[in-house]
Amino acid sequence: MDRKAFRELIERFWEIAGGVSVRTKILGIVLGGTLLFGLTTVLQVRYALHQVLVARTQDWGIAMASDLAARSADLVLINDLLGLHRLLQDAILHNSELRYLFVLSPQGEVLAHTFGTSPEFPAGLIEANPLPPGAPYRLQPLRTPEGIIWDIAVPIFRGRAGVLRLGLRDTAVRTAVNTVTAWLMLTTMVVSALSIGIALVLTHLIVRPIRSLVEMTERVARRDFTARATVWAHDEIGALAQAFNTMVEELAQQEQTRAFYLRRIIEAQEEERRRIARELHDETGQALASLWVGLRNLEQTLDPDTLRTRLEDLYHLVDQTLNRVRRLAFELRPSVLDDLGLVAALERYIRDYRERFGIEVEMQIVGLDERRIPPTIETAVYRIVQEALTNAAKHARCQRISVLLQASPRLLSVIVEDDGCGFDVEQALQAGRESRLGLYGMRERAQLVGGTLTIESTPGQGTTIYLRVPLESA
Repeated sequence: MDRKAFRELIERFWEIAGGVSVRTKILGIVLGGTLLFGLTTVLQVRYALHQVLVARTQDWGIAMASDLAARSADLVLINDLLGLHRLLQDAILHNSELRYLFVLSPQGEVLAHTFGTSPEFPAGLIEANPLPPGAPYRLQPLRTPEGIIWDIAVPIFRGRAGVLRLGLRDTAVRTAVNTVTAWLMLTTMVVSALSIGIALVLTHLIVRPIRSLVEMTERVARRDFTARATVWAHDEIGALAQAFNTMVEELAQQEQTRAFYLRRIIEAQEEERRRIARELHDETGQALASLWVGLRNLEQTLDPDTLRTRLEDLYHLVDQTLNRVRRLAFELRPSVLDDLGLVAALERYIRDYRERFGIEVEMQIVGLDERRIPPTIETAVYRIVQEALTNAAKHARCQRISVLLQASPRLLSVIVEDDGCGFDVEQALQAGRESRLGLYGMRERAQLVGGTLTIESTPGQGTTIYLRVPLESA
């Protein structure tokens, strides 16, 4: 099986497993674990018991063969073959585990055996287990139609009187092992049934709060933020229910915040439109009207000096009007941000900021040389820095501001620090969104691009704003 086929098989398995209910999965795990443990135990016990019984049976067979060899030594030496035959038959009669017994002379001839009156001796049996000279015994397993026969060869009178061969069945071992295995299998089935019964009760207790959580989740998906999960117990599922309730409360607060910001955005848009209309009417409109009147007066002016003076005044008026229109357009959306990027846009804004407010602003750039970051991040960072500088000019009464932009392959860090009067951050944030819309707006912009914004300030010691935004690895 190639890797692709194996991956498809795994995906198919997870697809089937994913379509099964949690209760069925738990029951399957319990049943599978119980059966796996039971079968593993059965196999281990069966193997260990088989090894022990085989060892004991073989030891018994060796001891039996040694005893019979010692008792048959005199019979062989006096050539009492009838007595030797009776000894072997008596051993077979009283020990059902023995399959056969026979005695070989030093020359390898069969002196006596227990294969009955048939003249045919099993072919190849003598050669199947030769006894090495000087060996106390030799054990050789033989595969036969009846099963495994352990053939044991022991010397008679140190081999001078021949060799005694004993065939030992494994029937008793197999019977004992099979009996114990059957009992263990029965025990495993009973334990599995009990485990399933216990698992049914436990899975009901587990699935009930999960189903409740699913119902509450569906209500939240329908934007019903009044849904709360019942905490059934103080366990992991109970902790999940508490976390769910906390999440729903936060979602409700975020929904309220979203509605608040949406309302404020609409209000801000209308206010911006009013401001633009006022700017166009009060400044640009009046300037164009003055230009129109000046041009009409030029028609009646014949003196060259007077004409030149009025033309200079009109040029100055046109220049002021163009600067006002450019400033208005820059405040709405600086084109340099799209054309040249964040650094150029901030440099342009800070230059105008110094002229407007008379505050010294120092900006340092690290790691952004000729590098462009995603436009959404550029816009967010620009607006956050713009808001921070505007707040400093309005409230901080500062003399100096420093701006640091530092970029690494994965992170953009921005620090805006002033030497102004500072304020209590917690008190300002708790005073209400209406009075501190700028602070919340900066945080919201940072969160929209996956960043974090931290404000540190103490009354009388200035304010520092830290912005960290993750960047895509390049």
